[in-house]
Amino acid sequence: MENLYIESEKSQKTSGPADHLANERTFLAWIRTSIALMGFGFVIVKFALFVRQISIVLDKKEVVQGKNYSAIIGIIMVSMGAIVTTLAYLRYRNIEKQLNNNAYFPSKLLSVIVTFSIVVGSILLVLYLLPGI
Repeated sequence: MENLYIESEKSQKTSGPADHLANERTFLAWIRTSIALMGFGFVIVKFALFVRQISIVLDKKEVVQGKNYSAIIGIIMVSMGAIVTTLAYLRYRNIEKQLNNNAYFPSKLLSVIVTFSIVVGSILLVLYLLPGI
């Protein structure tokens, strides 16, 4: 009987400042992830432009050869960063409401989306970097 009382006491625990601060830290971690994705996309686009400019300066036309998909890949990475930012905010607000109602239910959707996006982006970059494909 005492064990049942302890379990019901644990389930009635209200969220405190530490829970809300942890939610904010998690939100900021997702924001850092999205900024990294956007920055990486920007670097991908600008690196292709840099290679083209260097080939013009060096007057070597063979350096310019390539697939020229870097702009598309870079734009996709920047877009993924914007999507992660939006989803992170929605997740933050949802968890905030759950904490206020003492009814927190964890969700793995954002983690799955980001993981899938990064794996797909990595595969695209590997295919882009492989010679002759």
